Amino acid sequence: MSGFKLVGIAGSFNRPSKTLALVRHVSERASIRYGFTSKSYDLHDVGPSLGSALWRKDLDAQADALIIGSPTYKGSYPGHFKHLIDLIDPHELRGKPIIITATGGGDRHALMVEHQLRPLFGFFMAHTLPTAVYASDRDFTDYAVSSDALLGRINEVIGELAAFFPGANPALAAAE
Repeated sequence: MSGFKLVGIAGSFNRPSKTLALVRHVSERASIRYGFTSKSYDLHDVGPSLGSALWRKDLDAQADALIIGSPTYKGSYPGHFKHLIDLIDPHELRGKPIIITATGGGDRHALMVEHQLRPLFGFFMAHTLPTAVYASDRDFTDYAVSSDALLGRINEVIGELAAFFPGANPALAAAE
């Protein structure tokens, strides 16, 4: 194990959730490649008290890298997801590599990752990786990633993590 920690956050309350499935898939692939320990959460894990929360102190967001996933509602992320992000101190994510992902019903929402999520994490001065991953309903079969095109984008963004973790379990990376 490399000792690095990866945390995935899916901005959805729904279960099953394509957003959580995407975040978990990316997390698992990155953990295999780099030897990360990882944990993924969704808004259901945070609980119904999220709407009244004023502080983030009880959430585990200590990580070396993050995978952020959001469902797309009316061209943007949901309000409860934004509220969770609002609880994070602006300096906590500074310089941290972040993979941004989103899901939606169709191609109309594909730019949400660029027009909504990338600027949001730009405010935190985080390093959003160049490849953003958007998945529509057709990229899943029974809530599992099934599209070759989506798998290609996932592999591309996971490769981009190497710039931040060049020595993280190189034996695993070479075996792929």
